[in-house]
Amino acid sequence: MVEITAIIPSSLAEKAGICAGDILVSINGHHIRDVLDYRFRLTEKQVEIECERNGERLKFNISKDEYGDIGLEFERPLMDKKLSCANKCVFCFIDQLPRGMRKTLYFKDDDSRLSFLHGNYVTLTNMDEADIDRIIEMHISPVNISVHTTNPELRVQMMRNKRAGEVLSYLKKLADHGIALCTQIVLCNGLNDGEELVNTMHDLATLYPALKSCSIVPAGLTKFRDGLYPLSPFTPEECGRIIDTVNNFGGQCLDYYGSRLFFCADELYLKAGRPLPSAEYYEDYSQIENGVGMITSLETDFNFDYAYISDYAEEFGKKYPNGRTVSLATGEAAYGLISRLARKIEDGVPKAKINVYAITNHFFGESITVSGLLTGADMAEQLAGRELGEMLYFPKNTLKADEDIFLDDMTPSQLSEKLGVPVSPSSEDGFEFIPHILGLDK
Repeated sequence: MVEITAIIPSSLAEKAGICAGDILVSINGHHIRDVLDYRFRLTEKQVEIECERNGERLKFNISKDEYGDIGLEFERPLMDKKLSCANKCVFCFIDQLPRGMRKTLYFKDDDSRLSFLHGNYVTLTNMDEADIDRIIEMHISPVNISVHTTNPELRVQMMRNKRAGEVLSYLKKLADHGIALCTQIVLCNGLNDGEELVNTMHDLATLYPALKSCSIVPAGLTKFRDGLYPLSPFTPEECGRIIDTVNNFGGQCLDYYGSRLFFCADELYLKAGRPLPSAEYYEDYSQIENGVGMITSLETDFNFDYAYISDYAEEFGKKYPNGRTVSLATGEAAYGLISRLARKIEDGVPKAKINVYAITNHFFGESITVSGLLTGADMAEQLAGRELGEMLYFPKNTLKADEDIFLDDMTPSQLSEKLGVPVSPSSEDGFEFIPHILGLDK
């Protein structure tokens, strides 16, 4: 049961007489625990809503012309508390955060509902057979799962949870019932790489066609690892070997299944000093949110839009007859790409000048090169006194998803004040990159 905090005006719920403050008990006789129950039970066109009001049980019958919500609002999006992680993974990034940051950054979620709603990855260790049965009954698909290894003993060792090995059986159960699986392997040097990686890919491939894809991502290691499990970053040569291993197996899957299934994160290619694969390689970009194919996608879309550079140049000339200088801050990993794109824009748009600055991550450690973990303090320190022009663009993914704030609690307005120039998050869409950086409305 969960309290209804508000009713959308003129909604079916308001017309039926349901009120804010009522307690939602059941829909069509099924008790409601959270958002998954709520959404699933509302798929019927005829619904009987049972509520409790001042100790009295009331029933409301609602007929819907189409599937969808009826207008109830709740205090929490999940209608319940987030499930926290029960693991103590040797590679956990949150354990590597410095002290004194805001509390929300230290919360470790491991919630299958967030997997379905927002694409979060779950480990299955805080789930039981009843949870798996509910996923199957509701056909919640796809489910994003952090596998890391299919070796039960090694998974227990890596995740420091005695259930980590036994819950691997849920993978086959979900697959057998037609639940799509998107998986990831966080690769740790000397633990789940080498032959262990090969064995894991073999085991996961047997789940096809339920297995849709698997990303192989190197563990992120900050400078705050005192007292934690000893892990070392992969060398460029080791990254190259990982790429070869994954691509060799992925090529076999492509021949046999028609899909590579297994893809390395962009970070491995950058560390290995190898060119990124073409757009065709990434198929449907199923793992792009996990840093797989992100660079290729951005550059591919940019190149399509670049066909209209003469139109942008004409518009730019009218809007900025005296020219315009702007700056782009980016992580070291993406510096080469962003520089290439900036030079192409300059070549096609007279009087446009774009400075690109690679920001070294002093906050988390210089081994962290991705743009999404840059902080306001590092940008403020390293850009002070540099030519910034009329606007500084910073990576949009440096901001917390639901807050206008960097990881170190600095705000964009504070960064702007420190540098004395307006700042703005840059577009992550290759089709919008050119007009956005030029200051044009597309």
